[in-house]
Amino acid sequence: MVPTLGPVPTHELFVGLGVVVAAVVFLLEMRRRRQVDERLVYIVLGALVGGAVFMRLGTWLQHVDLRENASLTEQWLYGNRSILGGLVGAWLGVHVAKRLTGYRARTGDLFAPAVALGMAVGRIGCLLSEKPGTPTGHAWGITLNDEQASYTGSVAGVSLHPSFAYEIAFHLVAFVLLWCWLRHLSLPPGESLVLYVAAYGVFRFLVEFVRGNEVAWLGLSRPQLFLLVTVPIVLLRIGWQVRAGAYRTAFERRVEVAA
Repeated sequence: MVPTLGPVPTHELFVGLGVVVAAVVFLLEMRRRRQVDERLVYIVLGALVGGAVFMRLGTWLQHVDLRENASLTEQWLYGNRSILGGLVGAWLGVHVAKRLTGYRARTGDLFAPAVALGMAVGRIGCLLSEKPGTPTGHAWGITLNDEQASYTGSVAGVSLHPSFAYEIAFHLVAFVLLWCWLRHLSLPPGESLVLYVAAYGVFRFLVEFVRGNEVAWLGLSRPQLFLLVTVPIVLLRIGWQVRAGAYRTAFERRVEVAA
């Protein structure tokens, strides 16, 4: 039986709440930064559409032999959802919307805290409805009954890592840092989102070891293989900014203000 809260499936409920929370934070940050433009509505829509499409289709390409993958229709109707795919889709959607509307300003600083808090809320649905993780050997893990274990594909009566709780904690900490600290640094426009994505990529790679996803190659899950390719690209971009002196300038100004 699909877990529900009232008439609404638990997972979908918290994903919806996460989108609402992210929208509210985006509006607050937009007002704080005085980055007001009617074209931002279309950019947000681009992020939502791109994120929704890639979240559903992001797990389609699982086999090198394309014939072994589900059809796109089957994937859309019955396939697993992918947060990483959703983030990639949202990024693409934003850039497509910017190209269509002619909006040139960086929007990463608006999206960073919104995505972090929205992810924290959305992951509550995953915690309440999906496989928690691998066995912990500790009493503080999550123990499922037979019905819950059968639905999530887990083991009943064994303490399991609450991997989604770890991720919720990560996103909450990230939101606090973005909202209360990084927003006051003179970083290059949009750089706070780059830092958040890099940190999440590294964290997600590590937490995958206790999530219990299927091993695809060399002891790594498919999300880890994806991150093994993409995270170094983001880190190289940050390294390039550091070498260019962008971060040094930001922290020097912070020290001057504190003094």
